[in-house]
Amino acid sequence: MHQDELFTVNPDVAEPASAHSPPSEDEVPRNAPLAVRMRPRSLDEVVGQQHLLGPGAPLRRLVEGATPASVLLYGPPGTGKTTLANLVSTATGRRFVALSALSAGVKEVRGVIEEARRRRQYDLEDTVLFIDEVHRFSKTQQDALLGAVEDRTVLLVAATTENPSFSVVAPLLSRSLVLRLHPLTDDDVDALVRRAVADERGLAGTVEVTDDAVAHLVRLAAGDARRALTALEAAAEAATAVGTRRVDLAIVESTVDKAAVRYDRDGDQHYDVTSAFIKSIRGSDVDAALHYLARMIEAGEDPRFIARRLIVHASEDIGMADPSALQAAVAAAHAVQLVGMPEGRLALAQATVHLATAPKSNAVITAIDAALADVRAGGVGSVPPHLRDGHYAGAAALGNAQGYRYPHDVPEGILAQQYPPDELVGKNYYRPSRHGAERTLFERVPKLRRTIRGGGR
Repeated sequence: MHQDELFTVNPDVAEPASAHSPPSEDEVPRNAPLAVRMRPRSLDEVVGQQHLLGPGAPLRRLVEGATPASVLLYGPPGTGKTTLANLVSTATGRRFVALSALSAGVKEVRGVIEEARRRRQYDLEDTVLFIDEVHRFSKTQQDALLGAVEDRTVLLVAATTENPSFSVVAPLLSRSLVLRLHPLTDDDVDALVRRAVADERGLAGTVEVTDDAVAHLVRLAAGDARRALTALEAAAEAATAVGTRRVDLAIVESTVDKAAVRYDRDGDQHYDVTSAFIKSIRGSDVDAALHYLARMIEAGEDPRFIARRLIVHASEDIGMADPSALQAAVAAAHAVQLVGMPEGRLALAQATVHLATAPKSNAVITAIDAALADVRAGGVGSVPPHLRDGHYAGAAALGNAQGYRYPHDVPEGILAQQYPPDELVGKNYYRPSRHGAERTLFERVPKLRRTIRGGGR
């Protein structure tokens, strides 16, 4: 491959128009994608990432030329990594070069560095080298950058969607600032969409986008500005094609082939769908449970919230009828924490299927709530002396632990002995059902009580 083919020459990575001014609008063709046309030209136009762009923050100082340090921008797609790299070169007057991490080899990396070194020596021009998806570079390719980064032949701005601690070699990490970009908030994406509708570089007010259409675009974006603007552009073109200026929810749905989920995470739909989800599991309707799970996932519900509801349900409505249900729910919660979404949907679905198809019993929640009710009503009583702690000096003189019978001293491992306070002798809280594994307990618990209570129930 010829070296020139490795440099991006589209508007995404164009060199700055001058040393200290942003590119003019004329440099971006009108037929460029909307996301490209709306790329911020200055820090003032950047939405989100305020933890990195506030006064004195590292990325702001870098863009303003105060900190000539190489950086690794780590974050999900559509959060502004390429934009920020371009602003670094624009604001500091450096030449901007983008290298393809997918196609460049060590030879090409060294070629870029040599050209940067020549320009620095003869033209007094510094170079910003932007490498997108740097985690795709091999260790050898990353090592080839070290010297140039060390002596600042190039100011490296590398972007990655992978954790650089695992995907970037340690020497390069130690020579760079690692800055983590966060997904854009719903408010951020909403602002970007509305700006693109009105801005002369964008749709210039040629269409009117309804609030519910904007809200759906925001949900579709999932924090990715590029995705939101791409969908907006497609919807605007669809509206124009049918002779209307109005982009409504129906047009957005038809354009992106994805229906809006009527679900407000802070309103009635949140509570209604969650309630239906749990009641479907309780009713053992696995298909309905999966339907409501899908609605929550598609609407962007916090998967940790879903996992917590499954954990609660495992004890509340299944309990000892299937003791493995709680294990499955907890495992799903851990899986969501470890792998995130969208893969986490599989663990949530597996736990949902397990719980929905499991035998049901509310004996656990009934038992603990009954015990709590007695405690709150004052039914506490004194701990029987023989059960009290007898390990401290003077305990025996108080009668503590005197007469305690050790169950393992008898072959059966169970013997007659009073355990509850006097006021609660004979009180039954746990009433096993005949469902699933709890059927065994239905038969066993009465026998245990008779033995422990000396023939009583």
